[in-house]
Amino acid sequence: MKAALHEVMYAETREQARDAAQRFAAEYGAKYPKAITTLEKDADVLLTFFDFPAEHWKHLRTSNVIESPFATVRLRQRVTKGAGSRTKGLLMAYKLLDMAQDRWRRIDGAHLLPLVRAGVGFVDGVRQEGKASKPRTKAA
Repeated sequence: MKAALHEVMYAETREQARDAAQRFAAEYGAKYPKAITTLEKDADVLLTFFDFPAEHWKHLRTSNVIESPFATVRLRQRVTKGAGSRTKGLLMAYKLLDMAQDRWRRIDGAHLLPLVRAGVGFVDGVRQEGKASKPRTKAA
């Protein structure tokens, strides 16, 4: 099952991902109907990363961007048994995140960020000349 989901997530094109999702639904639909319903309902949102440069896909597919920095804060908070006050806790969290950012990995394709912000269109990770992308919501 995990391999079938990875086939969806790591497809080369949106169309290949949709085909893999349909195969997954056909194979596992009887056993996991709620999961298949959610997968089919949210397919457009799940495949939004195809509207961005291929260099960014690895960063968009992970939740580690959020989990990793806060692991540092969580570890220190447990060691100190709390910060004492809300203000001190916020200051401690800020300082820990500020120090941790020196070890963060740089984004692949950082030179493409201005294009993404300007609304340049990407289809399956490839820049489309003369096409503006669809307006993005805050969630995307």
